Amino acid sequence: MKFQVLDIIPHLENPLTGEIVSTADRLNQVVETARRAEELGFDSFSVGERHAGEFISSSPTTVLAAIAAVTDRIRLQSGVTVLAVLDPVRVAEDYATIDQLSRGRLELVIGKGNEVLQYPLFGLDLADQWDLLAEKYGLLRRLWREEGVTWSGRFREPLTEPTTTTPRPFFGPPRIWHGSATTLTSAALAAKWGDPLFTANAIQPRENYQVLIDHYRAEYERHGHDSKQQFLGSGSGAGGVFIADTTQEAIRQFGPVYEALTANRNVPGNNSPFRDIQHAVAEGPALVGSSEQVIDKILSYHSHYGHDLQSISLPTTLPFEQQLEILERFALEVIPAVRAAAPTTLWEAEDPYGSRPKLACTGATDNTSRSTHAHAH
Repeated sequence: MKFQVLDIIPHLENPLTGEIVSTADRLNQVVETARRAEELGFDSFSVGERHAGEFISSSPTTVLAAIAAVTDRIRLQSGVTVLAVLDPVRVAEDYATIDQLSRGRLELVIGKGNEVLQYPLFGLDLADQWDLLAEKYGLLRRLWREEGVTWSGRFREPLTEPTTTTPRPFFGPPRIWHGSATTLTSAALAAKWGDPLFTANAIQPRENYQVLIDHYRAEYERHGHDSKQQFLGSGSGAGGVFIADTTQEAIRQFGPVYEALTANRNVPGNNSPFRDIQHAVAEGPALVGSSEQVIDKILSYHSHYGHDLQSISLPTTLPFEQQLEILERFALEVIPAVRAAAPTTLWEAEDPYGSRPKLACTGATDNTSRSTHAHAH
C-alpha cells in the first residue's frame, strides 16, 4: 500500500482550549508538514479545496507550488480539485505549472465538491453539479492531451480558435483520480474514463462506501479498461489520525477533542453517525488508537475495499509539534507493517504512471519527456 497525507486546511479553534493559529501560521504548517512527510517516506501529499466554511484552502495551487519548492520526491495531489465550479482552461494551466515546477510529480483528484455554498458563490446552479463536472472533465482531458483544441459545450463559451494551453504538463498528461463520497455518479464517471477512484471513507459506515466502490469496479470492467490502471484510494475518517501507546490512552487524550468537533458540526445530511469516540473507534473509519489498532483497522478496510492508497489527515487543532509527532509515529510504526501486508503496483514499474517522477529525477527536458511519453503510449 502507498500512503498520502491530506490537508483540506480547516482553520478551527481547538474546541477545548479556544486556541487558534493565525492564517499565515496555518498555511505554513501545511508546507512544513509536506516537507516532513517526504522525509518520513510518505508517497504523496494532497491539498484540499474549499470556497466556503471554516477553511483556508481556496487556492490549493498556490499551496502546492510552495510545497513543490521545498520537496523533491513526494507526489503532489489535490483533494479534491472542485472542477465543477472552475474553468477547465485555467485548471489545465495552473496544474500544469505545478507539474513543471515539481518535475512531473503532480496527480489531480477531481470532484464536484462537498460544500453546496460554493455553487452560488461562482454563479452556478447546484442542480447542475454533476453535468458541470462531466462536461468540464471532458474538456480538461482534451486540453492536456491535445494541442489546437476547439470545443463547445453547455456551461462555458466555446473555444472557436484552436487552443493550446501553456505550459504543457511536464511528461504527458498527469493522472487524474475521481473523488467519491455520496453517490454513484463520480464512481461511474471514473469508470467511464478508466481512471482511479478515491473514496472519501470519511464519516459514513463502511457499507455506504462499499456500494460506490463495487459500482466503480463493475462499471470499469463493463467499459473494458486496462486493469493495470484500476487503482483505489481511501480516506481515514474525519477528525484526524491519533496514535498513543494504547488505544485506551488515545481515546482518553483525543476523545474530548473529537467529540467536541463532531458536536460543533451541524450540516444536515453530512454529519457523521459516529458521535462519540468509542463508537468511532469501534465501528467508524477513524484511525485512533495504538499503532496495532490502527494497523488492524487499515487492513480490515483493505480486506473489503482492496485499496492501493491510504490517505490520512492530522488533527490540525492540536499543537503543531504534537501533529508532527503523530505523523512520525504513523510513518515508523504503521506504514511498514501495512506495506508488507498489502502490496500494490501503484507507482511501481507495472503502473503506466509509475515512471513520471523517476524520469523527472533524471532531469529530462520538456521536449525529451514528451517524446518519450509519446513513444511509450
